[in-house]
Amino acid sequence: MRLVPSQRVRFEGGFRTPRRAELLAAVVIVRGPPTVLGPPSAVQRAAEHLRAGLRAAVAHLPPDRRGVLPAMVVGDTSRLDADLAEDFKRAGLTHLLVVSGANLAIVIGAVLALCRVAGLRRRRAPPVAALAVVAFVVVARPEPSVLRAAVMGMIGLLALLTGRERHGVPALAAAVLLLVLADPTLARSYGFALSVLATAGLLVLAPRWRGRLARRLPGPVADALAVAAAAEVAVAPVLVMLSGEVGVVSVFANLLAAPAVAPATLLGALGAVTALVSLPFARVLVWPAGFAVGWIVWVARQAAALPYATIPWASGGLGAMTLVAAAAIAFLILRSPRVRLVAVSAMAGVLIAVIALRVASPGWPPPAWQMVACDVGQGDALALATGPRQAIVVDAGPEPRSVDSCLTRLGVRDVPLLVLTHPHADHINGTAGVRHGRTVGEVLTTPRTAGREARLTAGLHARAALPGQRWTVGDLTLSILGPLTTGPAFAPDDDGTTINNGSIVLVARRPGFSALLAGDVETEAQRSLEASVPSVQVLKVPHHGSRSQDARFLAAAHASVALISVGADNDYGHPSSTTVDLLRRLHTQVHRTDQEGDIAVTRTATGLAVVPRR
Repeated sequence: MRLVPSQRVRFEGGFRTPRRAELLAAVVIVRGPPTVLGPPSAVQRAAEHLRAGLRAAVAHLPPDRRGVLPAMVVGDTSRLDADLAEDFKRAGLTHLLVVSGANLAIVIGAVLALCRVAGLRRRRAPPVAALAVVAFVVVARPEPSVLRAAVMGMIGLLALLTGRERHGVPALAAAVLLLVLADPTLARSYGFALSVLATAGLLVLAPRWRGRLARRLPGPVADALAVAAAAEVAVAPVLVMLSGEVGVVSVFANLLAAPAVAPATLLGALGAVTALVSLPFARVLVWPAGFAVGWIVWVARQAAALPYATIPWASGGLGAMTLVAAAAIAFLILRSPRVRLVAVSAMAGVLIAVIALRVASPGWPPPAWQMVACDVGQGDALALATGPRQAIVVDAGPEPRSVDSCLTRLGVRDVPLLVLTHPHADHINGTAGVRHGRTVGEVLTTPRTAGREARLTAGLHARAALPGQRWTVGDLTLSILGPLTTGPAFAPDDDGTTINNGSIVLVARRPGFSALLAGDVETEAQRSLEASVPSVQVLKVPHHGSRSQDARFLAAAHASVALISVGADNDYGHPSSTTVDLLRRLHTQVHRTDQEGDIAVTRTATGLAVVPRR
C-alpha cells in the first residue's frame, strides 16, 4: 500500500512496552493492513504529483540513473538498486542520495540568481527564496537533514533580508537549537548529527584549508578538495562509531563527483517542475542530467571496487575516541619536522615487522577452512567452503556491508547456493552484500514464508526447502532436516516465535567435517526435530544462543564445537548464560562472534581447529 504524508489511516493493534523506552511511551504491534480514511491534503497531493512527474521523466534513462536522480533531487529512493546504494556507501557518497544542505544551497542559489535576473531587489528576493525552501521541504519530506538545512537556510535568508552580516556558525547553532526544541528525538538521530557535523566542517575547517591549498593548487581545485576533506573529517568519528570502518577513498570520490552534483540537481528539479506541464519536454531536460548522474554512478562503483576502499576500525565510542586521538597525533606529527622524522622511522619499522609476520604466518583466512561464522553483529551469516573462491552462504546478516566484507576477506566470488533460513531482518537484510560483485546460483528459502525474501532476491531462481532434500556442491553435501511441516504462511501479527520455528535446519557434511546449522528454531521446533538430529562436529547454536533451547536437542548433536553468532551489547541478552552453561556441561567449546569476530573452522591433520580472526 502506497501512502502519502497527511493521509489519515486506521489500524488495530496492541500496545507493548518498548525494549528501550528513550522517548517512547509504548509500541503498537499492528494486526493487519491499515484502512485508509481519506485522501492526502492538497499540498501533499501536489508534492506527490511532482515526485511522480520526476519518476516519469527519468523513466527512459538507464536503470542506475533513473534510481539515483530522483534520490538526489527529492530524496525518492523507491527505484534505487540495493547494490548501487551499497557502492555509494563504500565510496563515501551516500550523502548524495539523501536530500540535505547541499541540495538546498543549490536550489536557494538558483532562485536568488533568477530573482536578480528578473530585477527583484535585495528586499524582495529572500521571501521568494523562502517560499522555495518551504516547497522544497514539502516535496523532499521533512527528514532530519532536510529540516536542519531548511532552518539554517531560513536564518541565512533572514540575515540577508535585514542586511546583517551572515555568520555561518551562529546560524547552524540556531538551526540545531530550534529543531531539537521542536523535536527532541533529533538529539538521538545519527542522521541529524552527521548532517550538522558536515555543515560545521564546511564552516569551520574548509575556509582555512582552502586558503592553504590555494597557495599550491588552482582555486577551483583547492575549493573542491577543501570542501570534500572538511566534510569527511568532521563526520569521520560518528561514521566510525556506527560502522567500525574508516573510508580511505571517500575524499577523492567526493572530489571527482562534485562537478556533476549541481547540474544533476538543478536539471532534475527543473525536469520535475516541467513534467507537471509537459512530460516530453521534461524528458529532454533530464537527459543531460542523466549524463551527470552517470558520471557520479561511475565514480561510486569504481571507488567501491578499489581494494581497501574502507579499512577496519574499532566501532562504538572507543572507535570514535581512538580516531580523534589518531587525528590529533597526525596533526602534531605534520607540524614538527623532528617528530615527522621519528614517525617515519617508526612506521618503517612497523611495516617491516608486518611484512615479516605475513611471511611467517598464514594470515586470514586460515588454510583449509571449512566453515566461517561471519561477524555481522546481531544476526547470522555463515560460509561453507565448496571450492576455490566459492562457498555456500547460509543467511546474510542484518545489513549488506558486514557480510560483503566477510566474504571479500575469504576471497569468495561464486555462491552456488544461498540459503535464507527464515525471513527475519537479521538473517536476510544483508542479501545485497552477498550479491555484490558475486555470482549467486540459486536461493533456498523456508516454505513457511510470506515472501519477504522476494524483494531481496529478485532475478535469482528461488525454491522452497523441504525435509529430505539433499544438495551436493563439490564434496560438500547439505541435507534438509526442517521445518518438518509446511503449514500456513506466517501471519502478519506473529510475534516472531512462529517464524523462528519455521527456520530451515540443515546438516553439512564432507570427509572430515560435519555441522548442524539450526537457524533460529526455538524449543517447540527443536523438540520436533530432536529424533532426526545426527551426531556432528560443529553446532551453529540456534537463535543466537537465546534462553529458548531444548537440552536434548543440543545434546543429540554431540558437537565438540559450538558457534554463537551474536552482536555485542545487544538488547536481547543473547547469548543466555543458561545456554552457554548448558553447552559447557555438554563438553562443547563455545565460540562467539561478539568476542572473537569472524570464526573459522579448519581441518588439520589431527582433526578440526577453530581460528578466530581477532
